[in-house]
Amino acid sequence: MDLKDIKIEIPERANLIIRTLEEAGYEAYTVGGCVRDSVLGREPQDWDITTSASPRQVKALFRRTVDTGLKHGTVTVLQGDEGFEVTTYRIDGLYEDGRHPKEVTFTRELKEDLRRRDFTINAMAYNERDGLVDLYGGLSDIENRVIRCVGDPMERFGEDALRMLRAVRFAAQLGYSIAPETEEAIKALAGNLNKISEERIHTELIKLLVSDNPGELRKAYELGLTAVFLPEFDRAMETPQNHPHHCYNVGEHTIHGIEGVRPDPVLRLAMLFHDIGKPETIETDGDGKTHFHGHPAVSADMAVKILRRLKLDNDTINKVALLVRYHDYGTGRPATGRVVRRALNKLGRELLPMLLEVMKADVMAQSDYMREEKLENIREWDRMYKEVLEKDECFSLKDLKITGKDLIGLGVKPGPAIGEILGVLLDEVMEEPGKNDEVYLRNRATELLKDRGV
Repeated sequence: MDLKDIKIEIPERANLIIRTLEEAGYEAYTVGGCVRDSVLGREPQDWDITTSASPRQVKALFRRTVDTGLKHGTVTVLQGDEGFEVTTYRIDGLYEDGRHPKEVTFTRELKEDLRRRDFTINAMAYNERDGLVDLYGGLSDIENRVIRCVGDPMERFGEDALRMLRAVRFAAQLGYSIAPETEEAIKALAGNLNKISEERIHTELIKLLVSDNPGELRKAYELGLTAVFLPEFDRAMETPQNHPHHCYNVGEHTIHGIEGVRPDPVLRLAMLFHDIGKPETIETDGDGKTHFHGHPAVSADMAVKILRRLKLDNDTINKVALLVRYHDYGTGRPATGRVVRRALNKLGRELLPMLLEVMKADVMAQSDYMREEKLENIREWDRMYKEVLEKDECFSLKDLKITGKDLIGLGVKPGPAIGEILGVLLDEVMEEPGKNDEVYLRNRATELLKDRGV
């Protein structure tokens, strides 16, 4: 691919900023991810601009600006309802904490600005006048499908340790390999990842997991990165499964499971953690078979602790924990209406279909021993789940044909007794849906009250 043949369609608002800067005598280019994605034929999410103008000079040229990060040379220029980050060419000073430069120096040289960037594919610039500026081989690495640091990888990773995880994430998103010298630097500096905030790490982890190649998590393990932020996964990679139902160790089974669900963050996190408790519960019988009794509950508890450690939001944590806790719920349980209604009670309408996806991915990541029987059971679960919804059968208190207010009307004093009685009634209705009848439930509640001496 020739540089001269590269044509990028820059949005008019971004182009207006570039032209305004050029007409004032400054250089200006789109830069970074938007250029990379455009070359790849992808739709860029953001259009960042780099310029030889100082922040003060940028602010003087545009009526509406926001001081996004003046210390690092960034001003957001507002055009209509859009904001475009415009950053002055800069040279980063020493990185004393593996995260931030101690100081930055503004420069008039585009080459110096591109030199400080992480990977060659992110170190390209473009404008309509000069075309593609590729000083560090980004286009060649795109053609060869390689993630390579700009310059010395030991320096780049020493500047910002998160770049090591970003290398794996980009490899996963693009289906690229990582250059050997870049890999060696990651192995040498992996421990520096402990300097990075949990929020930045979990952002990269989720991007990796929802990519087209989530199996690149294996590369993060091989390079020593998961040992820093997810050591529980390393234990899984070292835990065997000697059993007819399995053909991989726990970690490899986990990776195949992640690959078996659609790229939804909750689903892929659930598969990442569904067996994370197996190393804690492993037992080996006299025949050498491994067993993991109680691992779903242990895995769910561990998932909560790990996700809290990584600073995930509570909604995601709760959903993942439920899917992990019940991922074995359908194993060995015939898909009767009673069982499915109870599963719906535990997980709700939103999560039960996701549980079925987890169950299927789990089976497909096992050996082929009894695979068809397991899959048929999951299909039956799906059929029964749809039937329960179609019949509008009750599986939660909000669907019960009697309320706490009704119980108060029958003489129950406000307090724990109301919840206890409603729980008994719901339990009976989940066993026999026909009992979800207002008259029956009132009469039954009256009987329960008599038994309590009310």
